[in-house]
Amino acid sequence: MTPEIWLISILFLVISMVVSGVLKGKFAKYSRVPLTAGLTGRDVAMKMLRDNGIYDVQVRSSNGFLSDHYDPATKTVNLSEDVYNGISVASAAVAAHECGHAVQHATAYQWLAMRSKLVPVVMFSSGIVQWVLFFGVLAVNAFPALLLGGIILFALTTLFSVITLPVELDASRRALAWLNRSRITDAREYPQAKDALKWAALTYVVAALASIATLVQYIFIFLGGRNKN
Repeated sequence: MTPEIWLISILFLVISMVVSGVLKGKFAKYSRVPLTAGLTGRDVAMKMLRDNGIYDVQVRSSNGFLSDHYDPATKTVNLSEDVYNGISVASAAVAAHECGHAVQHATAYQWLAMRSKLVPVVMFSSGIVQWVLFFGVLAVNAFPALLLGGIILFALTTLFSVITLPVELDASRRALAWLNRSRITDAREYPQAKDALKWAALTYVVAALASIATLVQYIFIFLGGRNKN
């Protein structure tokens, strides 16, 4: 990679580490705040699904810290053990957020559908794109088509990151609206749940911006190589 790309990568790596650190701190803080409703993360997830008329999605416990996710292929809400069994504001916020994705799936939310279609392509490109870009930069003057191919592959991963933003923000919006409407969180707990989900969303914002900035740098390298020919 060029010095500019290294600089951008390091900059966003530092920003990502800071945001991730704050997120973990927020989760740890709000994990110590008992949920007045007395529901576990699993209970919250089950109730939100039922309140939205969803009965074909299972709620499962999964390994790993903050490994929570919704799998549209298997229709499962997978909650980390701390969230699944936790009776806290953090557990309620995370469980509701993941169920927000299940609601998106059930209502055919267009951004989630678009992201799901890109998953196979991104899985393929992520395995080779760095190598294609690396050799493409080295051979940009002699064989610019290689770098162009790498840019196209990287553009797909960037598109995936950008599309992920509205998906994640909308899931949090749905989660917070339901937490407030259902009275799962009270006047003190709701702002805490909102704060936790805000920092979770920022991790996706940073990832998208980093990907866009890096893509632009590779495009400049490609154009610079073509101008020399």
